[in-house]
Amino acid sequence: MLFDTHAHYDSRQFDADRDQVLSALPGQGVGLVVNPGCDLDSSRQAIGIAERYPFVYAAVGVHPEDCAGWQDTDVDELRSLAAHPKVVAIGEIGLDYYWKENPPREFQQRVFRAQLALAWELDLPVIVHDREAHGDCLSIIREFPQVRGVFHCFSGSAEMAKELVGLGWMISFTGALTYKNARKAVEAAQAVPLDRIMIETDSPYMAPVPCRGERCHSGLARHTCQRLAELRGISPEECARITFENGTEFYQLQELNAGF
Repeated sequence: MLFDTHAHYDSRQFDADRDQVLSALPGQGVGLVVNPGCDLDSSRQAIGIAERYPFVYAAVGVHPEDCAGWQDTDVDELRSLAAHPKVVAIGEIGLDYYWKENPPREFQQRVFRAQLALAWELDLPVIVHDREAHGDCLSIIREFPQVRGVFHCFSGSAEMAKELVGLGWMISFTGALTYKNARKAVEAAQAVPLDRIMIETDSPYMAPVPCRGERCHSGLARHTCQRLAELRGISPEECARITFENGTEFYQLQELNAGF
């Protein structure tokens, strides 16, 4: 059974067949999914999806690409959304310095800190988006030592991954691990202890080989799991078990792991 720890089923790419895709996942070996929000509206949608599917959970947060309209009162709305019983994390939050049209770096950092503080207050883990902002992400999370989280779709070095693990954080890999040019991801996946690794799809993005370029869905997490198993010298079944256990522990869903 697979745990897709990061998938965006609120995305418009699923508007035409969302129910069909989600309803098919248990038959494809997917046991759990976490759907993070990227702004207040998508966070509400993520909760709505989680309410309709027992194997789907939600996270609520404002993504760095979507934070231009952030107001300090948005923390109150996120706090209210986070009280929902199917919300398991604050996310997707973080820093993105890749796109020039993104909000200014200093503003992204302020929004990131505000949401880390909320996670600290609520004792929830965080889901961090880090694109071309490795140094600042590391520096800012160090300001919140009580907060634990995951760097999703990990794109840093093996050294950075080991530093995060030393801080008590998790590392998550997408289908990018299957790409031919995925040297850094491969090195990181080989360096991180198995009990600190999770897998995800980042659906509808990042479809793995042999489906690269297609719309991604959680059923394709098996390809990432297979690649990770190859890199670590274990069977795909063992890799699925380990990453499922890691995900359920991270999101405090251990009771669903009974008998896996």
